[in-house]
Amino acid sequence: MERVADYPRPPLLVPCQDQILVKAGGVVICETTRSFRVLETFHPPTYYLPPDSFRLDLLEPAVGASFCEWKGLARYFDLVVPAPGDETEKRLSKVVWQYPQPSAAFEPIAGWLALYPGAMDCCWVNGEPVLAQPGGFYGGWITSQVDGPFKGDPLHPELR
Repeated sequence: MERVADYPRPPLLVPCQDQILVKAGGVVICETTRSFRVLETFHPPTYYLPPDSFRLDLLEPAVGASFCEWKGLARYFDLVVPAPGDETEKRLSKVVWQYPQPSAAFEPIAGWLALYPGAMDCCWVNGEPVLAQPGGFYGGWITSQVDGPFKGDPLHPELR
């Protein structure tokens, strides 16, 4: 069990070999045993996934960017998945992001992809369904292996 209160600040980048599976719109969009976890105080881990394990054909660049004091400038993508049984598509706006040129400490995740687990059908880590970090802005993945409280949780306004 990991206590997120014990995670460092600035955040730590940790290679990971957990089995990751992500589905959106009924489609597997990522499956891998290679990832990086970003561990930051009071945040559940955010997983960064290798582009070669991701359905890149379902990503469209989105307008806008954000800046992280630790990682640098992020760009966003819409995820566009075919709707089952018809010709329409389902667009999930700005639910995937990456750091094309991150700071030196986060260079290993250059071009890797992160996503908001709450926007997906489901995300799994080693077969366990993930809960999304509360708050909408955060991309943390909550499993039984991490203990909160978590930043963004309305029951803990002191962590906002």
